[in-house]
Amino acid sequence: MTLNDELDRIVERRDRDNMQPTIDALLPLYAAHPENARVLYEVGGAYDTAGQEDIARGFYEKALAAGLDGDVLRRCYVQYGSTLRNLGAYDESLEVFRAARTAFPGSPALSAFEAITLHAAGRPDASVAALLDLVVGFVSTPDIERYKPALSGNAASIRARAGESD
Repeated sequence: MTLNDELDRIVERRDRDNMQPTIDALLPLYAAHPENARVLYEVGGAYDTAGQEDIARGFYEKALAAGLDGDVLRRCYVQYGSTLRNLGAYDESLEVFRAARTAFPGSPALSAFEAITLHAAGRPDASVAALLDLVVGFVSTPDIERYKPALSGNAASIRARAGESD
């Protein structure tokens, strides 16, 4: 079994209400592969899900420095940005989401979690504008299609009123 297979197996069996068994299963892999980006990410994610964001933060930072890529990188950005928000590091969280959206412009999850950070940071107008942009960019129903120009215009108006830029 490869390391990635073992990580997949552990993550698939996790119980989000009791993450300690998952953490316990991941720590030996971390001891054996302390520089492996995916191992670092998964350990961080386990601590994050367990509500231990202060520990998760360090693992996410090490995982990013170790060179994540693809979908695991995108997921790490979502989780790391959210962890920073939960720790009250709003500006850092927004920096992570800006970089992430540049790397993954087609990810609605990144935009949604960035909007949550904007709201938590006391920027509700920017949050609403970001959510309107999310709807315009990712929701395709006849009634939304009809009103996309109006929704985009409202997002821009809200940003301008709040003194925000795109």
